[in-house]
Amino acid sequence: MAELKLFPIGLQDFSQIRRNGYYYVDKTDIVYKMTHTDRVYFLSRPRRFGKSLLISTLRDYFLGKKELFTGLAIEKLEKEWKQYPVFHLSFAGTKFTDLETLQIYLNDMLSEFEEKYQITNTNQYEWGSRFKKILKAAYEQTGTEPVVLVDEYDAPLLDTMDNSELQLVLKQEMRKLFSPLKDMGGILRFVFLTGISKFSQLSIFSELNNLKVITMKDDYAAVCGITKEELFSQMKPEIQALADNNDMTYDEACAALTQKYDGYHFTEKSPDIYNPFSLLNALSDSKLINYWFATGTPTILTRLIKKYNMDPESFDKGFPATLEMFDAP
Repeated sequence: MAELKLFPIGLQDFSQIRRNGYYYVDKTDIVYKMTHTDRVYFLSRPRRFGKSLLISTLRDYFLGKKELFTGLAIEKLEKEWKQYPVFHLSFAGTKFTDLETLQIYLNDMLSEFEEKYQITNTNQYEWGSRFKKILKAAYEQTGTEPVVLVDEYDAPLLDTMDNSELQLVLKQEMRKLFSPLKDMGGILRFVFLTGISKFSQLSIFSELNNLKVITMKDDYAAVCGITKEELFSQMKPEIQALADNNDMTYDEACAALTQKYDGYHFTEKSPDIYNPFSLLNALSDSKLINYWFATGTPTILTRLIKKYNMDPESFDKGFPATLEMFDAP
């Protein structure tokens, strides 16, 4: 029997995945294309879809960690492996239920950068001016353009969806933080933001006039998640183990995986995309379970359905959705 892959269940750090021999679906050809096409990007994807891993991959690429990319597509594409000052701002994994929590979080994050570049903080809650000073110092001290990577930028806003007053307050704090990105555009090598939603009234969308939204672009449809081709060409032993464990034939196991975890098409010409969290858990456990839903019941969704008196059955049956629906803030 073929040896089964070591899957990185719940692990979103590219460096750890590569150093410890975990299975990695190679997306580095897309990373190279992205980093050599435009400079400022926004990508929206559902939770548990590999956004944090993508940010982590970009971080290690811009830090010039060539050894982590051995054997991957980008190894043949990249010739320079230049090292940049990277600012990785992650809002994933923290619950923002009040203003103080966000302020402490932002202060800790910026203080770490200030310490690295020997900056004295004189404006405690003025996130924009602090961040601007940090980016400028990094550029001057290294002679290299800084890179800004923001993971789950909208987490504080999603956590306060049912409290519009508090959400507005947190929105203002996030606006302050992102305000320098437009002014500093000339010295920034690359800016990449991920989130679940595209919120209006945030300076990143109204002021970053060079922001490239790739949420529904054909070229980047497969940048997160696992495509049908990747699944059926790279994971045959794991599919066979799933089949054996559930008294199925190989073809029946393939059909069951498709029925259970497929269905994502992010663009008009998108390949079939599988949720990586559900898929890797299923292949690791050799079980067909509702992994994605079990990781956190979306209570805010159920509350909003009730608030707006929506009929959940319409989602079960399906209905046409336009590009405008998804791109609207």
